[in-house]
Amino acid sequence: MAVIEFLFDVGSPTTYLAHRRLPAIVARTGATIEHVPVLLGGIMKATGNAPPGMVIPRGRWMNIDMARYAARENIPLAMNPDFPINTMPMMRMLTAAKGTPDFAPLLEALFVAMWERPRNMADPAVIAAVLSEAGFDAEAWMARANDPAVKAALVAATESAVARGAFGAPTFFVGDQFFFGQDRLDWVEAAAAAA
Repeated sequence: MAVIEFLFDVGSPTTYLAHRRLPAIVARTGATIEHVPVLLGGIMKATGNAPPGMVIPRGRWMNIDMARYAARENIPLAMNPDFPINTMPMMRMLTAAKGTPDFAPLLEALFVAMWERPRNMADPAVIAAVLSEAGFDAEAWMARANDPAVKAALVAATESAVARGAFGAPTFFVGDQFFFGQDRLDWVEAAAAAA
C-alpha cells in the first residue's frame, strides 16, 4: 500500500484544497496519508522562494485558478481577509497532535477557520475560541505549542523538507518521487496507484 507524504501548512490555501481532495485519492488508490506539518515561511526563507502574491499578476491568476479548482471539486473556499497569517502556533499544535486521535479534528478546525469560515488566526484569542468551539482545551493546546520539544520537532521537519527539495506547500512524496502543488495531485494519484 502506498504512503503519500503530505507536507503542509494551514496558512496555504492551495494546501487546504489539497487536503480536501486527498480523501478521494485515498478511496481510489487505498493509499495512506502521512501528514507532515512544516512551516511554509521557513521553507520559503531557506529556499529564497516568495509568496505568489508578491508578483501582482501571478497572485491575481492564482486566486482565479484556486476558485476554478474549488468550483470543479465542490470545495468551499473563502479567501481569508487577514492573509498572510503567521501559522507558527497552529503548526506547533499540529506537530504536538501528530499521531494522536486529536490530530484530524484539530486539523479540520484550523483549516475551516482559515479557508471556509475565515477568522483572524493570527490572534491568540481567536485561536483559543476556535479550539474551544471544536471541543479542545484551548489553554492546554496553547501550552503544547510552547513546548520546546514540539518547537524543535517542527523546525526539524521544516529543515528536512528543505533538504529533500521542498520549496513550498503543499509538497508530496510517494516513495522517492517529489510533487509540488495541489494541481499535481493527478500525478500523486498515479504514483500511489502504481506503488
